[in-house]
Amino acid sequence: MSKVLRCLAADAAVMAMVMDSTDMVTEMARIHQTSPTMSAALGRTLTAASMMGVMLKNTEDSVTLKLSGGGPAGTVMAVADGLGNARGCAGDPSVELPLKENGHLDVGGAIGEDGMLYVFRDIGAKEPYIGCTPLVSGEVAEDLTYYYAHSEQIPTVCALGVLIDRDRSIKAAGGILLQLLPFCPDAVIDQIEKNLASLPSVTEMMASGMDTTAIADRLLDGMGYEVVDTYEPSYRCTCSREKVEGAFAAIPTDELLTLPDENGETTVNCNFCDKIYTFTAEDLQRIAANRTKPTEE
Repeated sequence: MSKVLRCLAADAAVMAMVMDSTDMVTEMARIHQTSPTMSAALGRTLTAASMMGVMLKNTEDSVTLKLSGGGPAGTVMAVADGLGNARGCAGDPSVELPLKENGHLDVGGAIGEDGMLYVFRDIGAKEPYIGCTPLVSGEVAEDLTYYYAHSEQIPTVCALGVLIDRDRSIKAAGGILLQLLPFCPDAVIDQIEKNLASLPSVTEMMASGMDTTAIADRLLDGMGYEVVDTYEPSYRCTCSREKVEGAFAAIPTDELLTLPDENGETTVNCNFCDKIYTFTAEDLQRIAANRTKPTEE
């Protein structure tokens, strides 16, 4: 089970989250059969969405991150609910690129940087809140930091990582999200900068055996903090046969009835969990009939 620790530090001048998303990213990689580069790209996006999800006011609310940078991966997207449960997909989860000169996976090359980061928050209103900023690098964490600074005017530190083992499995995955709240004292900012300067990468800390609490201790050293929430999110898709039927019901009848193939069936594949729903010609006729059935008064 993945874990998110949400903390307040320095007399509520700082909000910080530390996430171990290893299990969530492992399940994502299994479902999508991602290449190492795409395990990192989609894993970082999934981790970020999960941490942003737990900041929503209601558990039934949702947040969607979408990165469209013009790279070979296509659009990379993740959706999370208010408990941090998340799901994600990419245009091409098999994209693999050579390592960068520093030996790191080329996530920015896969996503691209000629495009936008979109943030959609569905909080029960008629229309979702939509924010967007240009991509800075396509590396996800830098793009999200830029988004918070320029779209929401919240000074933010974001670190995301996915460590791939030699057998292409997920050795560690996680993230840090730290935000300065209004009127944060200069002394606290100085302490944060000092801590960050000596902080290893989040996956390096996790691979060495540090859990979320130990990482929070290191991140917030010298500030005093309290844990206000803990979450155990998972990779969770919300698709269902009923939702697919609802989508079919929006298709004009003449088009709906032409969907079955030569075997009399049509299939729908969920982009998030790869589950396949099969409908017969009779199923589609029933959906069309129910839609056109007159309402009794």
